[in-house]
Amino acid sequence: MTRGAEQTGAEAVAPLYRSDVTEDDFLGGQLKVLQPKRGYRAGLDAVLLAAAVAATPGRPMRVLDVGAGVGTVGLCVARRLAAADVVLMERQPELVALAQENIAKNGLECRASACLAEVGGRAEDLERAGLEPGSFTHVLANPPYYAAGAATPSEEMLKSASHVMSGGDFEAWGRFMARMAGSQGQAIIVHKAEALPQILAALEKRFGGLKVLPIHPRSGEAANRVIVTGIKGSRAPLSVRSGFILHGEGNGFTPAADAILRGGGGLDLG
Repeated sequence: MTRGAEQTGAEAVAPLYRSDVTEDDFLGGQLKVLQPKRGYRAGLDAVLLAAAVAATPGRPMRVLDVGAGVGTVGLCVARRLAAADVVLMERQPELVALAQENIAKNGLECRASACLAEVGGRAEDLERAGLEPGSFTHVLANPPYYAAGAATPSEEMLKSASHVMSGGDFEAWGRFMARMAGSQGQAIIVHKAEALPQILAALEKRFGGLKVLPIHPRSGEAANRVIVTGIKGSRAPLSVRSGFILHGEGNGFTPAADAILRGGGGLDLG
């Protein structure tokens, strides 16, 4: 557990435990996650983002989940890949406390930790949280979906804070991800498809070999999510992968999606 995580006490999460926390299954029950019942709730995007992380044979994996919330993305990575050491970075103490509980609940204390920090934090604050710039092989992010001022604030404080960018934008997230990634480190972002221009603008000055994977709800429907990856220091050109389709007939998942969402498989980005 990092020093930053130790700063959150049980009193911060007690109200959530009394009435507002559910326990949910991910990866077909391989991972149990406590999360706020009425606040921000992790779903498909978190699992797809985690599935985009691939092990590199012979290379240690140190993964940073930026804006981790209760830790679903990073813990999905840790459950999938035994070689991954994961740090869950979150700016809300209540969610850091839940992330700590989720680490313990899933028996991942040896390979996962949670810390209290935020995008664009001061060097001394990051150091206090145990975050060393340039020390991560993979930096993952699912930035808030709405810009500050562009959406009506939620009545739920945790939901609002998780969905709205406050005091920053994609440029700030891209800058921070590059700051944390080591040489040849990989950045991976999942977000709404309409945000693709801003994501590319934030990453292309800092990462090369960018790959865009459109996520389609169904065959023939426009993509509503994208996963974008890049490698720090790469000079490779941008490429767009074949779209990934989530649902087949009815509401069932395609076999490829089911293998990831329930089976814990990886997402092939080429």
